[in-house]
Amino acid sequence: MVKEKGRTVIATNRKARHNYAIIDTYEAGIALLGTEVKSLREGKASLVDAFATVDDGEIWLRALHIAEYGNGSWTNHAPRRNRKLLMHRREIDNLIGKIRDGNLTLVPLSMYFSDGKVKVELALARGKQAHDKRHDIAQRTARREVEREVGRRVKGM
Repeated sequence: MVKEKGRTVIATNRKARHNYAIIDTYEAGIALLGTEVKSLREGKASLVDAFATVDDGEIWLRALHIAEYGNGSWTNHAPRRNRKLLMHRREIDNLIGKIRDGNLTLVPLSMYFSDGKVKVELALARGKQAHDKRHDIAQRTARREVEREVGRRVKGM
């Protein structure tokens, strides 16, 4: 777990920014069981295949993997159960409108503790095609080369 500006990051979805063009981000709470929170405190979560859907005016986080708590008993949770995200009604209605308008999706970017509560950073995103991904990689490589050359000139090489 990594600590940054008042939050302790539990898990991040590193492939999300590669596979999707991020349009907007939102913060949502998440309804969890006790053993899930204990497992998250140990840092045992994966956002790799996770996605969010809107069902009957509620937002659900699906395919999020939270490992079973090691000291849990028969009360342990199912690792890949659907979990409800907690947002204000106005925000949910706004998201529903945006998702219906275009081919947008909700992707979790990271999960973290904020003041002892588990939060999920959701992104309203559009899927990238292969040529967009290649273009982004080329830009990143070019930027890195320019920075490297500037560093060499400053050092006098």
